Amino acid sequence: MSGVKKANGHRLDGILPIAEPPMPGPHPMEDDVGFDLDAVLAAVRPLRSSIPADCHSAATLGTEREGSAVLIDESGLLLTIGYLIVEASDVTIGGTDGHPMVAHAVGYDHETGFGLIRTIEPLNVQPLKIARNLDRIEQDTPVVVASHGGAAQSLLGNVAERRLFAGSWEYMLESAIFTHPLHPRWSGGALIDRTDGTLLGIGSLFVQGVGGSGGEVQGNMFVPIDTLAPIYEDLVKVGRSTKTPRPWLGMHTTEALGHLVVAGMFDGGPADSAGIRVGDLVDRVEDAKVGSLEDMYRKMWSVGGAGADVKFGVIRGSRGLDIFVRSGDRRDFYTQPRRH
Repeated sequence: MSGVKKANGHRLDGILPIAEPPMPGPHPMEDDVGFDLDAVLAAVRPLRSSIPADCHSAATLGTEREGSAVLIDESGLLLTIGYLIVEASDVTIGGTDGHPMVAHAVGYDHETGFGLIRTIEPLNVQPLKIARNLDRIEQDTPVVVASHGGAAQSLLGNVAERRLFAGSWEYMLESAIFTHPLHPRWSGGALIDRTDGTLLGIGSLFVQGVGGSGGEVQGNMFVPIDTLAPIYEDLVKVGRSTKTPRPWLGMHTTEALGHLVVAGMFDGGPADSAGIRVGDLVDRVEDAKVGSLEDMYRKMWSVGGAGADVKFGVIRGSRGLDIFVRSGDRRDFYTQPRRH
């Protein structure tokens, strides 16, 4: 992909400094929560991964990635945000004694963004319990936002809103959780219910303008934990969801000045091979007008599964063009992890 700056990495050049940003407060204390704070936060572990330089994701997400992962069962299974481990050749988790522990990828789901890993040896900490019902999680719900490092690396926050989120990289969540204030080390972090210590979501993004603030309030987006249950068994058993994958184009599209603009391309991907170019304006999908990423995604995903032909109407300069894209399965274009 060329010329794409994404907000789903472990560092945001030009927004957050390359040097380690200061950790804001307020930090949680025992009196702020209804659970054993140290025990719950111990389940949020540091994660490091290495990715070969020739992998597709290396150019945009880097070859060395850092974030957090959350222990969710006693066998050493941890949940993280998938971009930290996609195409990773080596993964380590920080042990309680400060030494790294070898881990391996278990599964990755492109649609939710979740990644599962497992340590070779047990971590000897209590796993976080997963919240079973997120209907009660709404605006102003008090939460703890935690990265690895205990209370000093966690903050007290609130849910700003729950709403649909559509990302430029062919990604959409129906009810993402947005929080404030901003946690500067959000990748793979845990969103924790302040009353019972259950896991509500996994940190994915830096977001500007949470809660309808028009860009004034900075915060984070979390993938809600209730999207894990439908794919959990598949990820553990075969490393991916077994449902029919959505058609994938390998195209970054952004909403700008009332248009859908092609902002980046996966080299050799379906859209690139079909002749769509960076700078094209997406006007129609299957002859139906589209005005938002949500609209575009719903129309292209309704055509069929991966491999289906999708008709795009694009505007290039002063010309209108119809381009048929033979979609693909995103997994075929990425190096798959070695399962142990």
